[in-house]
This record gives sequence, C-alpha cells and structure tokens, in this order.
Amino acid sequence: MSNSKAEEKIDFSIRHAWHKISRMYNQKASVHDMTISIGFILLIVDKEGTPSTQLGPRMGMEPTSLSRTLKTMETRGLIYREADKLDKRKVLIFLTPAGVEQRRLAKNVVLEFNEKLYDRIPKGKLKVFFEVMDKIDLTVEEELRNMIRFF
Repeated sequence: MSNSKAEEKIDFSIRHAWHKISRMYNQKASVHDMTISIGFILLIVDKEGTPSTQLGPRMGMEPTSLSRTLKTMETRGLIYREADKLDKRKVLIFLTPAGVEQRRLAKNVVLEFNEKLYDRIPKGKLKVFFEVMDKIDLTVEEELRNMIRFF
C-alpha cells in the first residue's frame, strides 16, 4: 500500500466524516434535550413496538449503553416497555406521544441534512458511493467472521 498519510486511508475518511456528522447531529439534538443515540432510537422504534434486543444490533450500540439510553428515555417519558402478548419473555419498546413528537423533530433533522447532500452530490456519484459502502460493509463482515473463526 503506497498511501502512508492517515488522511489517505479509507477508514480514516469514513471515521472523520462520521465524527463530524455525529457532532452536528448531537449539537442539533441538544437544542431539544436529546442526543444522537436517543434520536436514532426514536427513528427505529416501530408503531407495533420493537423488541429491545433488536435495537442494539441495529444501532451498533453495546448493551450497557443501550440500557442506559433506554432508561433515560423512559425517565423522560419518551418510551415505555411492554411484554409481548405472544411471548412474555420479549420486551417491546413503544413511543409515548412525547416520543412521537421528538421522533418527528429527529426525522426532520435527518431528512433536511440528507436533502442537502442529495442536492450537492450528483446521482451518479451517489450510486458509486453506495456501491463502495456496500463493499466496505461486506469486507468488514468478512473480517468479523474471520476473527470469530480465528478465536
């Protein structure tokens, strides 16, 4: 590999961009007494309820961080938990009316930012971007599988 500067590495560019995006989302969320984690949880909870065990993997959060965030959201009246009607071992997460309102705010922030990106990046380049991100995702999955087999 000929590139020696950190700035010329693929993973550095992804991390650098995500760090800035995350900081921007957190600043916007803080105006509404939220965090990026709270906002993303609000966006992925279904009307029919979402099993708490699905939230961590979908968000890439560790169980302890997720538990702490869910507790905060419950304390603030954004969510409530309910046992699944068919399988009482499952706990479903639902949004309260306050959670639905906060979700609307979070959704608008995400949509506005994405619109700005769609306006500034030509469709052909976006298509290539998504293809590249798919390849990166597959490569990471492969690396993770190899690590599991190694240990």
